[in-house]
Amino acid sequence: MINEKLEKAFNVQINKEFYSEYLYLSMQAYFERLNLKGFVNWMSVQVQEERAHAMGMFDYLNQRGGAVALEAIEKPQTDWKSPLDVFENVLKHEEYVTSTINELMDVAEEVKDRAAMSFLNWYLKEQVEEEDNVGNVLATLRLIGDDKKALLMLDKDLAARTFVAPVIE
Repeated sequence: MINEKLEKAFNVQINKEFYSEYLYLSMQAYFERLNLKGFVNWMSVQVQEERAHAMGMFDYLNQRGGAVALEAIEKPQTDWKSPLDVFENVLKHEEYVTSTINELMDVAEEVKDRAAMSFLNWYLKEQVEEEDNVGNVLATLRLIGDDKKALLMLDKDLAARTFVAPVIE
């Protein structure tokens, strides 16, 4: 049976992961309006990843005998100034998610739940990868500036991203 304080912290994080899915879905809709199909694809993959992250925690909490308590999901932002603005927000959001997973790890350490700590290590490693991926797109967008041809080339590159269901250990 999972510690009550840790159960509560997992439920908070599950909500944050579903919010991430919702936020990226909103960004996907923004890119649909701009007709940037590669960016749409990138966000679609991100939506799927965030859902997988949330469901991984959902399943883990159930497996440990905890009670999942789903809460309302906050309404996400729906408009941005530019693709660059979107990805600056994505990086800020991913850094926030990293901090909240670290806080969840702190609770697991506090209650000395080594199984939860082991489980959360996968998420921390995933966040390093997430921030790096976003940082790479962001660096390219900064280089591009206002060059619409370069933006379309990046759009084609982003169309190649595919979703691979994570194996959360």
